[in-house]
Amino acid sequence: MDALRGYGELGLGSRLKRVSEYMMRETQLVYNYFNIDFDPYLFPIFKIITNKKGVTNSEIQSSLQFSQPAITQALNKLNLKGLIVYKNDDLDKRKKIIFLSKKGQQMLNTLKPIWKSIDLVIKDYTLEASSSLIEHLNTLENKLNTTSFSDTIIHHIKMNNTTTQDIEIITYQNKYAQTFYDLNIEWLQTYFYVEAYDEEVLSQPEKYIINKGGHIFFALLNNKIVGTVALMPIGDEGLFELTKMAVSPNHRGFKIGQQLMQHCIDFAKNTIGLPKLILYSNRKLENAIYIYRKYGFIELPLEPDTPYKRSDIKMELVF
Repeated sequence: MDALRGYGELGLGSRLKRVSEYMMRETQLVYNYFNIDFDPYLFPIFKIITNKKGVTNSEIQSSLQFSQPAITQALNKLNLKGLIVYKNDDLDKRKKIIFLSKKGQQMLNTLKPIWKSIDLVIKDYTLEASSSLIEHLNTLENKLNTTSFSDTIIHHIKMNNTTTQDIEIITYQNKYAQTFYDLNIEWLQTYFYVEAYDEEVLSQPEKYIINKGGHIFFALLNNKIVGTVALMPIGDEGLFELTKMAVSPNHRGFKIGQQLMQHCIDFAKNTIGLPKLILYSNRKLENAIYIYRKYGFIELPLEPDTPYKRSDIKMELVF
């Protein structure tokens, strides 16, 4: 028996808190599923900042009526994630104006379709009429207990996107050089940072990949490039690295990266006859590491002179 339901109106505050915590956890699962590094508890303050062209701390407090410590804590987290920037007011240098950073704008573009699906799912969950708030809450919790909120949202997002069956894998053309650069830079800025080696290779893909016998592939959807990956020669022993994989923020979570990786594996094994592939990654990308292992990659000792500072794991797939 649900004790809180038995308390009737006396338990309203506790029940609202329970629903809130449940939905926050489920929303976090949605973000995690689509590899979005965002905390649902930051949503109200982040949304206020996205709605205004510059906002002060006091304006946020007035709009949300949150406590000042809660706002300060959220702003500190947003700042640490690089999603906001502070600028001095033109008239009062003591006043700080808060804006979205470039990374924050990218995050907003990534989150918008997620928020749209969340909004529609919640509306669907709360459409039924009721005679009291408690009755409405009973209906909502019944639905939440019957069907996973996060699963429903994920399914909704997928159903509102073109199926991956329409993805076409194409080879490199010079006209796609900028797209190759942009996709990878966005991914690096979202999850890590751009190293000098990244900038050098990504800005000259023909010099460092194509002209050395390497290959670059793109995922094409509705005549638009939505993902990329490369097979890059390294060293003088005929070794190839599976690298530079990136998917457009609006198309993550639909296994486009896995399609690109499978294409690379098939191409390396069956078309050019490579004996193996290697890759470098970072252990914080738990979902990616899981997928690499699923495809047969095994961990190798990481050499001290790895080309990427962010790499803390090296993996190999032997055919």
